[in-house]
Amino acid sequence: MKTIVQWATVAVLCVLTLATALFAGSPPAKKDATGMTVVRISDADSMRIEGEKRFHANCGRCHAAPEKFPPRMMATVLRHMRVRATITDEDRRLILFYMTQ
Repeated sequence: MKTIVQWATVAVLCVLTLATALFAGSPPAKKDATGMTVVRISDADSMRIEGEKRFHANCGRCHAAPEKFPPRMMATVLRHMRVRATITDEDRRLILFYMTQ
């Protein structure tokens, strides 16, 4: 009797583990106020590449890429351009990473 209960417990745990693995997908993509998908990137190279893309999409319409600035100075520039270029917080973060690396 004791082994039947143990096997049943193991079977239930296996089914729950399998169900969790099958149904636990990535969370739905978040969208910012403009409806654009917010990208969460952890890899430094990917962040730099994405920051460069967003620089060209947002800032590159009016500006050539300047020399690298200190992070505090670049953060101030981005803060002032936030409204004019409709830069989202995610855009700002990635552009700042690109411009200061």
